Amino acid sequence: MNTDNEDVVFTPDDAAPTAPAETSTSPQEDFPIVGIGASAGGLGAFEAFFSGMPADTDPNMAFVLVQHLAPDHKSILTDLIRRYTRMQVFEVEDGMVVQPNCAYIIPPNRDMLFINGALQLIEPIAPRGQRLPIDYFFRSLALDQHSKAIGIVLSGTGSDGTLGVRAIKGEGGLVMAQTPDSTEYDGMPRSAIATGLVDYELPPAEMPAQLIAYVVHAFSRPHHSGTLLAPQTDHALQKIFALLRAQTGHDFSQYKPSTIHRRIERRMAVHQVDNLYSYVTQLQQIPGEVEALFRDLLIGVTNFFRDPAAFNYIQETVIPTLFVNRSVDTPIRIWVAGCSTGEEAYSLAMLLAEQQQTLRQRFRVQIFATDIDSQAIAFARAGIYPASIAVDLSPERMARFFTLEPGGDAYRIHKTVRDLLIFSPHSLIKDPPFSKLDLISCRNLLIYLGAELQKKLMPLFHYALKPGGTLVLGTSETVGEFNDLFTVTNRKQKIYRRQNDHYGALRPSLERFLPPMLPVGATALPPLPPAKHIASTLPSLREMTEQALLQAMTVAAALINAQGDILYLHGRSGQYLEPAPGEIGVNNLLKMAREGLRHELTLALHQAVETRETVQRNGLQVKTNGDFTRVDLSIRQVMTAATFSNDVVLYLVTLTPTPAVTLAMASEDTTANTELNTNVDARIVALKQELRSKEEFLQTSNEELETINEELKSSNEEMQSVNEELQSTNEELETSKEELQSVNEELATVNAELQNRVADLSRANNDMNNLLAGTGIGTIYVDHQLRILRFTPAATQIINLILSDIGRPVGHILSNLVGYDRLVTDTQAVLDTLIPRELEVQTTTGVWYALRIHPYRTLENVIEGAVITFVDLTEIVQARESLRQSNDMLRLAVIVRDAHDAITMQDLEGQILAWNPGAVRLYGWSEAEALRMNARERIPVARRADDLARLPPLRSVNKLEPFCSQRLTKEGSILEVWITVSALINETGQVYALATTEWTRES
Repeated sequence: MNTDNEDVVFTPDDAAPTAPAETSTSPQEDFPIVGIGASAGGLGAFEAFFSGMPADTDPNMAFVLVQHLAPDHKSILTDLIRRYTRMQVFEVEDGMVVQPNCAYIIPPNRDMLFINGALQLIEPIAPRGQRLPIDYFFRSLALDQHSKAIGIVLSGTGSDGTLGVRAIKGEGGLVMAQTPDSTEYDGMPRSAIATGLVDYELPPAEMPAQLIAYVVHAFSRPHHSGTLLAPQTDHALQKIFALLRAQTGHDFSQYKPSTIHRRIERRMAVHQVDNLYSYVTQLQQIPGEVEALFRDLLIGVTNFFRDPAAFNYIQETVIPTLFVNRSVDTPIRIWVAGCSTGEEAYSLAMLLAEQQQTLRQRFRVQIFATDIDSQAIAFARAGIYPASIAVDLSPERMARFFTLEPGGDAYRIHKTVRDLLIFSPHSLIKDPPFSKLDLISCRNLLIYLGAELQKKLMPLFHYALKPGGTLVLGTSETVGEFNDLFTVTNRKQKIYRRQNDHYGALRPSLERFLPPMLPVGATALPPLPPAKHIASTLPSLREMTEQALLQAMTVAAALINAQGDILYLHGRSGQYLEPAPGEIGVNNLLKMAREGLRHELTLALHQAVETRETVQRNGLQVKTNGDFTRVDLSIRQVMTAATFSNDVVLYLVTLTPTPAVTLAMASEDTTANTELNTNVDARIVALKQELRSKEEFLQTSNEELETINEELKSSNEEMQSVNEELQSTNEELETSKEELQSVNEELATVNAELQNRVADLSRANNDMNNLLAGTGIGTIYVDHQLRILRFTPAATQIINLILSDIGRPVGHILSNLVGYDRLVTDTQAVLDTLIPRELEVQTTTGVWYALRIHPYRTLENVIEGAVITFVDLTEIVQARESLRQSNDMLRLAVIVRDAHDAITMQDLEGQILAWNPGAVRLYGWSEAEALRMNARERIPVARRADDLARLPPLRSVNKLEPFCSQRLTKEGSILEVWITVSALINETGQVYALATTEWTRES
């Protein structure tokens, strides 16, 4: 149960302008502040709320309206609200002092705080769409106004206001929410109601009347605290504690009175009850009120990484020490006591996860998060928090440790963090603690517990921690007088380290019930512990005084129940009691009483039980060791906490011996005046009356005994029958137990197998995903209706797919294929005929793919759809085209080689590039010699200018008509040849070379 105030620091603007004249004065009186938050649909709710305000009286409170507004939108809300209320309505200016009977409207593009009775405006920090102005204002209002803060959540989407509701309730304020069925958008009210902290769920028009009634009762009359602390109300408080304990099982009597009284006062104000006894009646008569009070006592105000300075120290100093010299098999054990809704426990888990990532090693971590509030534990177990938690977490942690729920209104904690925690209902007061812990976090819980209870918890924490373990407390908490058990690690952040055990440190509870004992024959005391520790373990002065008085008194006393069973004996009782013969069982005072005491003791106890009054018997003669001792008997009822519910009643029996001097004086007087004061007749009459009384009592006892014997016989027969049934049932249960054990073993085996299979499946799934992603093959899986079931990343390059397309028909998706629109038809044909289909397709980017469509078969040979694959064929297609071109060139080369004519090739500058065997035969130059020549060198000088003039047109045409010219041979002779010139064109359409065919008339 984490019930401390919200640790939030609000910083107003440095330069605040002067407030308007009408609001520049300080508040005239102490009045409540009502914060009203709304979002979508809030305008109508505002109008209904202010329309419901009384027209002839002032509410004596101030109203501050916070709405989600567009940053660039000029708000007209101020003018609209003025139509529905007689109060003054202002749009807030920075530093404006709040006055009663006024309404204040937040301006656009501003966050607003309430500090020291004034409204402060600040520039929004969060980006648009992530701002939470209602939470922001509610938190500051709770921190400033405490119990006078009132929060109202009206229509809107999202969860803004939920964390602010927790803050207001944590300070003892009032919370209202609009009934979801009366809203245009119910997201915000439902989120607030889901916390279980809303006091009233009403339509907006009904809220003002209930609000005014609450304020009149809670703030317009003298405060209740003095009344609750008065002695005459202690009985009523005990009744309340008894009712809480009976229904919830938790005892709040040891909590701090101020906390208890403040929460009870708030519930009394909610029901407009003036008298504590009347509230006790309401607790008994109103269904759910005990539970509501219990929830109010357990209000947990917490958030992620609350108190950043403390968590920074824990992250930098405490967490790393948990991993030092630790093997991966030794678990790290942490206990978060009073975890409330789990934010603090999850914060520690995140720090541990981050540290493991830093170390690049995984350790076993066990975080036990406990609280007495079962609803808070259930909320924490779910691990789903409103979207407004984003204000308390960095974007990096939000992205790493949370996933957004569908709808965008909540975040779910990641499974890797959730698996580190174990949530459990647990009471620090009555349940056993955890043990062997490395760290205990108990922040902001001890301040609500009484001093005596705090003293019990410190040794408990010491016991639960390992040597050197860490204890983290709240900023307002300390270990008190137990400095010998803990040393301070950081005084400011209240972080302590467990010291080694001192003498008796682990036995504080035993010393309360058992007197100190020495072993038989012991002659010396053990060494004394340090004086400081002795002082901490000595009983209080009150206990010492009471023990001394009890030891000095000679009165023998016994604490018994209505049947006479002895619960506690005090003093020397041996002269009045003796062990009863028979088997040793429960010691009964009536059976152990000596002669002369037993009869009167039985009568007196019977009378005390019937009348519940103190019964006195004086001058009883008790036979002890052959003599008689005179003793006075007294029996009175002992009041216990359980007496209020008539559950257990105890009785105190005291035996006071008559002083010996009194007996001696009486004996002397009797001897001296025997003859003067003896009245035999009167003595006989008295004895007869006493005998008659005893006979009547004996007769009555005999009759009662006979009746009881008959009832016992009947009960015995019934018990024998029941016993036989129980024996039969026991045998069946034994059989069932054995069967359950067998089933449990089988389940354990199956569970282990399933875990292995899940691990194998996860590994196989990861391998398959990596395989499909690594091959680069685009794959699409479709069902019988051609709906997309799954696809690989490579498929998105061919068909425009995104994750949200899963479940859509494949025909609805736009493809990037050129000239192919039969994908749906071909896929359906494959499903109908079960004959695979394969063809080549090309995308708009020029990439070629082999499209294959084949049926999807399960291991049981069942067709469950089709698989469409795209295999990149671009390189194969290009290689195939290159091969075709190479073959063409090869055939051409054969023709050129075998040709009788001279065939040459030259670039545009005349350099010879090719020279066939026909040219060797015609001109005499070898191929090697010709490749070093220029074509101009083969033209006679007289014809060179004329032949070169023919070539420029070839740059734009492919071929010239054959013409006759002259060429030189290697021997220097001139040949008359016919020449055909062709231009060679590249891929861009440009001429890059010339090919010539040359022959003579004779050839």
